[in-house]
Amino acid sequence: MSVHSRKEDHVRIALQEDVRFRRKRTSFDDWEFVYNALPEIDVAEISTQTPFLGTTLKLPLMITGMTGGYPDATRINGDLAEACQDLGIAMGVGSMRACLESAEHRESFTVVKQFSHNVPILANIGAVQAVRWKRAGILDRMVEAAIEMVGASALALHLNPLQELTQPEGEPEYRGVTGAIAWLVEHSPVPVVVKEVGAGISMNVAQRLAGVGVEMIDVAGAGGTSWSAVEIMRHPTPDQVDHLWDVGIPTAEALVQCRGIVPTLIASGGISNGVDIAKAVALGANLAGAARPLLLAHHAGGTAAILQLVRSWELQIRQMMFLSGSGSLEQLRTTENMICLH
Repeated sequence: MSVHSRKEDHVRIALQEDVRFRRKRTSFDDWEFVYNALPEIDVAEISTQTPFLGTTLKLPLMITGMTGGYPDATRINGDLAEACQDLGIAMGVGSMRACLESAEHRESFTVVKQFSHNVPILANIGAVQAVRWKRAGILDRMVEAAIEMVGASALALHLNPLQELTQPEGEPEYRGVTGAIAWLVEHSPVPVVVKEVGAGISMNVAQRLAGVGVEMIDVAGAGGTSWSAVEIMRHPTPDQVDHLWDVGIPTAEALVQCRGIVPTLIASGGISNGVDIAKAVALGANLAGAARPLLLAHHAGGTAAILQLVRSWELQIRQMMFLSGSGSLEQLRTTENMICLH
């Protein structure tokens, strides 16, 4: 199966099948805000703005990388980028390998470039490909092409060893990844964000990433879409990999482990409402990321449905900020606002 067909498979399965973790959740339910009966702020004073990649987001939110590389992805990515522009939030695109190695369906990525003057956009390459391109002496060329293709403000490098292990066409070859990341940090013309794809980043890995100069991490934890589940559904012999369905670090746990290690921390993986976003910020994130809920909204009602959903999340964020006495995200981002229930 071609990479282009695989990308289309991923979106189809994410829309049509139950690919959530079976037993594992994000662990945000283990935390709640300390109710502040004397907030000393007015709701109208609350600011949800946050700096990110040289701009100011209206909300601490990014639509994280989902798709690209097949015909209908042009429509999807164009609509997502338009929504991000209207909402004042950031956007990541899906893995760009297919369109960096072939000109086919490149428009599924270039469609977002028209929005890049208003929307911080993250290009996206995989760890395995980065190592191979580095060995071939073409990593610099591939990075420059990816950035130019979408008008990127940053480059996301995704770590997905679990997905590679469960994917029928997977390439679980991670020797040399740390060196490739160090090379990217030194040579990329834009900042580098290292992210997982839904199984989480531990304290130890975050410290190793910080040790080679990484300043931005997306923990992308367990509890939302299980990408191993997606691949298990595609696998010719699923019984050989089914036990890997629930592997991963819950998002809230990954966030707590990684906070304070790098200057910018992004919390994605199972973010499904504004309360989750507010909790993520209170636990140390600079912003949160979401994917499947917004893809489902888009599938049901296009850009308008995305706008409606995210604006409901904004209301929930403001409500939680008011009830914790937080007039800004900086004030929200304090452990005094949170209590662990377990």
